[in-house]
Amino acid sequence: MFVVTGATGKTGAVVAETLLAARAPVRVVVRDAAKAAPLPRRGAAVAVAAFDDAPALTRAFSAARGVYLMTPPLDTSPDMIAERKPMIAALAEAATDARPAHVVALSSIGAQHAAGTGPIASLHDLEQQLRGTAAKLTLLRASYFADNWGDVIPVALAQGVVPTTLAPDRKRPMVSTRDIGRIAAAALLDPPAQSQILGLAGPVDLSPADVAAALAELIGKPVQLAPVPPGEREAALRATGLPARTAALYAEMSDAVDSGFVDYEGTEIITRGTEPIAETLRRYLPGN
Repeated sequence: MFVVTGATGKTGAVVAETLLAARAPVRVVVRDAAKAAPLPRRGAAVAVAAFDDAPALTRAFSAARGVYLMTPPLDTSPDMIAERKPMIAALAEAATDARPAHVVALSSIGAQHAAGTGPIASLHDLEQQLRGTAAKLTLLRASYFADNWGDVIPVALAQGVVPTTLAPDRKRPMVSTRDIGRIAAAALLDPPAQSQILGLAGPVDLSPADVAAALAELIGKPVQLAPVPPGEREAALRATGLPARTAALYAEMSDAVDSGFVDYEGTEIITRGTEPIAETLRRYLPGN
């Protein structure tokens, strides 16, 4: 039995879909069973558990050959770091008590650092707590989510601009959530002999300027990149409606990416997905 948390989200849904397509037994863990309604029709069992409910998570993880484990983004939380702490503790407790043979956990590039990385600091905590369990670990240190660019498509369509809090011309690894899900499922189906860290990237590294060019070609109209300077990023993020603490964390993360502080540690096995940026962007166009 494979257990998938976040099965109604972007990466977890792909993990579940891929495992079911391989005819593997799957139990999905959701907070709302109604949102997982299509999955039982495809053969998945459903367990209901909140991310901070260790006993319910332990029951959900029981008899698992492998678990896909992730934490929710919590972008609207007034303090995502504080809110994630009991969730991470509960997930680690469940992994300890249920004793799955293999845990594939969604982490991030830069998670080797305890601080100075914005919301990635929570994933450092997740990695450290999971290392205290008996499970074999596959830590997925994903690079910048290519899907994040989907959020700016409405602005590009309406105003012809692509705002970004990243340096416009610096190429960096980016990976789609579909590639993350497929790589996670592959790791579950074919576990490693020992714990490993995978550094996830897309087929090629990209700059925000590259993304803007791909989007312009896709929508058939010119778009102009609108980079936000480092000193203005927090205010710009707050202007989008993010809570003050969340805006500060994302601004810190952007600065850390640009400075090179958020980067691979050097111990990761670099694993590239196959989905080009145009395909990722196409999913977020109106009507798709």
